[in-house]
Amino acid sequence: MPEANNATADTTALRIASTPTTIVSAKPVVLPAPGRGEDLQVRVSAPATGSDLPVVVLSHGFGWSMDGYAPLADFWAARGFVVVQPTHLDSRTLGLPADDPRTPRIWRIRVEDLVRVLDELDALEAAVPGLAGRLDRSRTAVAGHSWGAQTASTLLGARVLGSDGVPGEDMSDARVKAGVLLTPPGRGGDDLTPFAVENLPFMNPSFDGMTTPALIVAGDRDRSALTTRGPDWFTDPYILSPGSKSLLTLFGAEHSLGGIPGYEVAETTDESPERVALIQQLTWAYLRSALDPADGSWKAAQAALEEDPHPLGSLQSK
Repeated sequence: MPEANNATADTTALRIASTPTTIVSAKPVVLPAPGRGEDLQVRVSAPATGSDLPVVVLSHGFGWSMDGYAPLADFWAARGFVVVQPTHLDSRTLGLPADDPRTPRIWRIRVEDLVRVLDELDALEAAVPGLAGRLDRSRTAVAGHSWGAQTASTLLGARVLGSDGVPGEDMSDARVKAGVLLTPPGRGGDDLTPFAVENLPFMNPSFDGMTTPALIVAGDRDRSALTTRGPDWFTDPYILSPGSKSLLTLFGAEHSLGGIPGYEVAETTDESPERVALIQQLTWAYLRSALDPADGSWKAAQAALEEDPHPLGSLQSK
């Protein structure tokens, strides 16, 4: 049965987003996925009312599922977006063994999951009571956290370098007009630890072709065991990609950015409701304006952050 939900009040001084409305969520919506070994389960969340709704496909980090990232999914849905959350094969809810023959391909299957969602929007729309005919397919974005950010980045034009240094397949998708990448992995090669080089060959991205507009969010205390570098590693997708990009650097933030996977979850080492609230506001504003150039939410959010006497982060754009 669909679940009704009301988003909580904002806890940050930067309040740009509109008043929340009731949302409806349906899960699991099952999409047939021949050859994947498991059909694709997704969650769809949407405002209970409204039409011409833009779509955000949200890719979870390692081990999570469609049930994670409520602070973002519920916030966006309560303010005008249809949010679709696939459960990738690495989800703890599926219990895939490490020696499963699909494991080396999970990074690619993740990308295929996002494409499948875009291909099956009609079925997803029909699965949520009252949602039929209310989507605006011309305004579609992708978002992701950590491994999910790398997954989303491929639809924006990032590619994986082979062992010979040659970029692999271009998996960008013209249907995707913008992206939000939260703590996306940076360059591979010598910037990776020996463990990452040996076990994660797909973590060798090229951002040269990532031309689709995107907001990159990084924490200035985010240190990963996968890289020999510091927190600046997570800013590579901004620095090394062409085109219109923005970078939000959050002060004191570690990999969970204050708790975006969920409130009071075990993986959050830097719990901060205020930081999460800022991310909610700024990502919502960015998506609004990136998918509708006439919308002034992003400019208003930028101005509000600049005027904040005690900002939780800094913002730059190119």
